[in-house]
Amino acid sequence: MEIRVANETDRGDVSAIHLSAFPASERDNISNLAVELLSVKSTPATLSLLADAEGTAIGHVALSPVNIGDGKNAQGYILAPLAVKPEHQKRGIGSQLVEDGIRRVSDMGVGIIFVYGDPKYYGKFGFSADVADRFTPPYDLQYPFGWQAITLDKTLSKDWSGQIACVPPLCNPNLW
Repeated sequence: MEIRVANETDRGDVSAIHLSAFPASERDNISNLAVELLSVKSTPATLSLLADAEGTAIGHVALSPVNIGDGKNAQGYILAPLAVKPEHQKRGIGSQLVEDGIRRVSDMGVGIIFVYGDPKYYGKFGFSADVADRFTPPYDLQYPFGWQAITLDKTLSKDWSGQIACVPPLCNPNLW
């Protein structure tokens, strides 16, 4: 398996991955989000990673920048969405995508990554609700226990806090 940076030519594959991995009640919103993130123009750039196995796209993750508080020198990323085709799940592909994404964002000098998801799953990568509690998500959360973060720069102040602002595709209250 190879993990590579996805681009707009991968729209169909990215959509198919998310449509197959999520339940009917969520799949359209999540698939649309993943595809929109492929073409969003942001500074710093949104990172979209695709897992390929023998020429077939089997997994995808996106990490997009967020501004924290007033946005002055307060930059982080949010990991969303993540999906692996059902027939390839339970093989560590999602974990490899998350780990590769964290590494790439860390290499960019980003100090914090947020996620809104299953604490049991994301906790194994170091995400914690204790870290995220200091930061206000852009919308009220349907499942507040899922709001988590990982600090990549251990020199960041423990007093650092603020409101999170996301790229436009994530500014949809139905996603939260």
